[in-house]
Amino acid sequence: MARIRIPSTIVIIFVTVQTGFLLFMYARYSSFMPQSEEKPSQVHILILSSWRSGSSFVGQLFSQHPSVFYLMEPAWHVWVTMYQNSAKVLHMAVRDLVRSVFLCDMSVFDAYMPWKRNLSDLFQWAASRALCSAPACDSFQRTDITSELACKTLCGRYPFSKVEEACKTYSHVVIKEVRFFDLKVLYPLLTDSSLNLKIIHLVRDPRAVVKSREQSVKALARDNGIVLSTNGTKVEDSKYKVMQEICRSHVQIYETATLKPPNFLKDRYLMVRFEDLVRDPLSEISEMYKFADLSLTPRLKSWIYNITHGQGPGKKKEAFKITSRDAVSVSQAWRNVLSFQKVKKIQEVCKGAINILGYQLVDSEKEQRDLTLDLVLPRRQNQFSWSSFNPKH
Repeated sequence: MARIRIPSTIVIIFVTVQTGFLLFMYARYSSFMPQSEEKPSQVHILILSSWRSGSSFVGQLFSQHPSVFYLMEPAWHVWVTMYQNSAKVLHMAVRDLVRSVFLCDMSVFDAYMPWKRNLSDLFQWAASRALCSAPACDSFQRTDITSELACKTLCGRYPFSKVEEACKTYSHVVIKEVRFFDLKVLYPLLTDSSLNLKIIHLVRDPRAVVKSREQSVKALARDNGIVLSTNGTKVEDSKYKVMQEICRSHVQIYETATLKPPNFLKDRYLMVRFEDLVRDPLSEISEMYKFADLSLTPRLKSWIYNITHGQGPGKKKEAFKITSRDAVSVSQAWRNVLSFQKVKKIQEVCKGAINILGYQLVDSEKEQRDLTLDLVLPRRQNQFSWSSFNPKH
């Protein structure tokens, strides 16, 4: 039988052409396939905190950024509608609502606001610069620093559909929430491929939180009942049972995120102390912005300086408003206002949180009143390192 000899160079050329053709077809085919590993185009930031911890202030630091669509505590609607349940029972409903908001799907509010709605039907809507500027409202530009009063006056009657329309036009969606008490509840969101979620965990000295809560006793009574599972009964937290739960939740969230956490939390959790923020605002805010993939603008720098260098700690009637105050005085006001007996009780129920989050206990009224004694300890840099993290554990 005759054998046909094919020169090796021809074989090499043939194989090369065939390989090139296969690679071309694979690349073309792949372009039509869903890219499950690609991150969503939007960045999603959850500011996770508790009542009276400075979270509204931190929320504004993001809300006023021209790249951010911000909502303040949208889960308020869940708790108001289902107030006879406990916080633990409501976790799933709150999580589902937050996920929908991150995805700019505002139909989730139909269950809590079934009537025809305007912007003004959304809880604390005017705290969102995005809902006070185009395309939600034509009265302000995205680069403007807006005020709640002006926004309420000019934008409240715009239709609710503007919320979803506006949300879809921003690169960042930021939500501030005080109604999560367990980080593990958020795992489904952190592993959701449709989200690009990062968490900023804001904490504050529990003694300062109590001082602030005492300015807002009636406003917090319903939420207290939900935290303590009282089946709808309002509660004034005179025995600090709610504070105990809040402190426990901060410890749980922090330890879950830093002691042998799951691998999907890598680079997606940042703990911020309110006291550090008010002492060195631009440095701390720059760190938060870097974490969130945002840049600090000159106009924002000026606004941040003005709002943290006001006169005095603020008035009682301004408890839920963002006004220009002496932020450092605000953070230390509890030391002059609270009795030492109250401070001792708070330290008893929140001792673990005070220690773990880096605050100093006081053993006497003299220590409490001595403002030269710094009760905010330096952050411990070696508490946790991702480089030493072993995902097998």
